[in-house]
Parts: sequence; C-alpha cells; structure tokens
Amino acid sequence: MDASSTVAEAKAKKGSAGRKAGGPRKKSVSRSFKAGLQFPVGRVGRYLKKGRYAQRVGTGAPVFLAAVLEYLAAELLELAGNAAKDNKKSRIIPRHLLLAIRNDEELGKLLSGVTIAHGGVLPKINPVLLPKKTAEKAAKEPKSPKKTAKSPKKA
Repeated sequence: MDASSTVAEAKAKKGSAGRKAGGPRKKSVSRSFKAGLQFPVGRVGRYLKKGRYAQRVGTGAPVFLAAVLEYLAAELLELAGNAAKDNKKSRIIPRHLLLAIRNDEELGKLLSGVTIAHGGVLPKINPVLLPKKTAEKAAKEPKSPKKTAKSPKKA
C-alpha cells in the first residue's frame, strides 16, 4: 500500500458527515426531540431567520421561543376544553376560545387587542340596565286593598 491510498481511505467521502465511507448511518435526532417539545424548533428557527428580526439568530433562541409557544398553546387549549365541557360540547369552537381568553386575567391582558372571528362577546348585562331594587320589591309584594269601615247610610 502506498501513502496516497491510505490518505484517501482515512478521509471520508463527501457528504458522509464524518463517517468512514459507507459506514452505518446514525438516525437523526430533531432539536424538538432533544428539547422535549412538540413544537418544531427547526421551523421556528427558519422563521426567525427569514423574518429578519436580527442579523444573527442564536442556537437557543428558536428552542426557547418554541417552548414558550407550546406552553401558551397548551394553556389556551386546556381552558378552551374546560369551556367546551361547561357547554356540554365535545369540540372546541371559536366561542370556547374566546370564553377561555376573556375569563383568564393574564391571557385576557395578553390578547386584549385580538378579535376572534365567530367568538361573540362575554355574557354581561350592565347594572345600569337592570331594574332598580325598589321597583323589584314593589313588584314582588302585591298591594292589599285597605279595609275601610263603611258607615251605614242614614235614611
């Protein structure tokens, strides 16, 4: 064997990712799996780069952002699922999302400027529009006719 052939064998083929030529390939592990997330870290990273929010994007930024988005989605879906159960429904509709958001203080503050299509409004009657309490009491108590003593008519 000459020196040139051993150098060629030692160097891996192009595109072999550091493996010996033709060696067994390891299964790729996604960054979402490494981080223990359901949301796609790679896609979030791609959108961060494509959106040109900064010149450079660190390796931890898409992981953190994907984790935050996953947490918010899970929180919102849990509350919306509870709202659907309260309305005796098995599917979450936009109305349930709206009820979940507006009844939660923190989510309501975060999404205060958001309009949800087909969400409706929170059920609330302004106290000014309700009948006054004195009128309610008067309506509940029936007026009894006063008994007056009639004097016999003189003939």
